[in-house]
Amino acid sequence: MNPELDLTMERIIRAPRAVVWSAWTDPSRLEKWWVPAPTLCRVDHLDVRPGGGFVTRLSDDGAEFVPHIDASFLVVDELERIVFTNAIDSTWRPTNPAPVPMTAEITLTDHPDGTDYRVLVRHGDPAARTRHEELGFLEGWGSVTKQLAAVAESQAAR
Repeated sequence: MNPELDLTMERIIRAPRAVVWSAWTDPSRLEKWWVPAPTLCRVDHLDVRPGGGFVTRLSDDGAEFVPHIDASFLVVDELERIVFTNAIDSTWRPTNPAPVPMTAEITLTDHPDGTDYRVLVRHGDPAARTRHEELGFLEGWGSVTKQLAAVAESQAAR
């Protein structure tokens, strides 16, 4: 991690890695946590493999869904790591995404209480990192990580 370019967060999720992984790789589960509530998410494409696409839309009213993310998965190590970027869209075209281009690395490791969930978001320059932080990185990613934990922990309790 480079503190001048990267943002990070970590949370212990009280569910097994396989359950957390499923919340990331099953479109119906991803829709439940991927955007901060009460905004709704719709998954248009989720092909969790290197080179696969990641396309979601969001809605504040449940009627009109607008583009949210159009990205490509770079690395997928089952049950351990997912890396995606929005600097390359789901059709492998270079893009200049708003609000900032980034590469996100999600890692899952075993923890005595469940899963150690870590997010590392890389930026191309300090200005992009600062912009992402000022736009609410910790609040946004923190909110969706909390929602992910709720989905995974609820499923694990069944």
